Amino acid sequence: MHAIAVEAAEQCERLDRPVGTWLLWLPGMWGILLPQGVAPMERLRLIALFGIGSLVMRSAGCVVNDMWDRDIDRQVARTAGRPLASGALSMGQAAGFLLLLLAMGLGVLVQLNALSWVLGVSSLVLVGLYPLAKRFTWWPQLVMGFTFGFGAPMGYAAAAGQLAWAQAALYAATIVWQLGFDTIYGFQDMEDDARIGVKSTSRLMAGRARSFIGVCYGLTVVLLAGAGLLAGAGALFWPALLLPAVLFWRQVVAVNPAKPALCLAQFRANREIGLTIALALALGLLAV
Repeated sequence: MHAIAVEAAEQCERLDRPVGTWLLWLPGMWGILLPQGVAPMERLRLIALFGIGSLVMRSAGCVVNDMWDRDIDRQVARTAGRPLASGALSMGQAAGFLLLLLAMGLGVLVQLNALSWVLGVSSLVLVGLYPLAKRFTWWPQLVMGFTFGFGAPMGYAAAAGQLAWAQAALYAATIVWQLGFDTIYGFQDMEDDARIGVKSTSRLMAGRARSFIGVCYGLTVVLLAGAGLLAGAGALFWPALLLPAVLFWRQVVAVNPAKPALCLAQFRANREIGLTIALALALGLLAV
């Protein structure tokens, strides 16, 4: 019980920084809002379930990440105090807490349709492999995009009962969006990452940050437009999509890897950007 309390306390500290949960929840919300012909109350039910699931699975993902990265975390000032890195918790104790979280996630998953069950179980492969990416590739943020963005196809499947090209475009949009903002986030740790040999797109693209983030965010808007077009979004979707496009442009102009505080603020601001995208999708349902 003490072990569970220690790990739970660590996750509660992370809940004080809820942006990670939001960034996991938002793609699922987008997927739920994209298909036409879904009853409003069913959308609200699914959005609530995905919110609970995002909270639980974000915590599970943090435990998996901490289990893989405990040796690396000891060498990074920002993460050295985590329970596994500091020795306050054993691997067996962390595994027990992980099983508890996965059981809670299963409780949410069984309230969705069968297609969502298949997608939900398959997503665990990505959750488990993401922490390994930084050891073998310069593109771990891209793997993170596939992992954190998986809520988009799950949300669409839960709402529509099928997969479609519109959902594929939305998933692609979430992947490049998260590649962009997680690269900005990683600029904060570049010195520690270089010292201990951790690879990242942040280190790889630091010298051309503005152009790289611009490509990521530009593709996000284009793919969102494609998803809206394929899904038959109503007329209000298109002017509403201009708001996140402008917010993306402002981040591209201002991004600076040499300013960690700015990078953290820009990373956090993607919650609001994600909400403007959700608003655009919701408005697209009003005028079909």
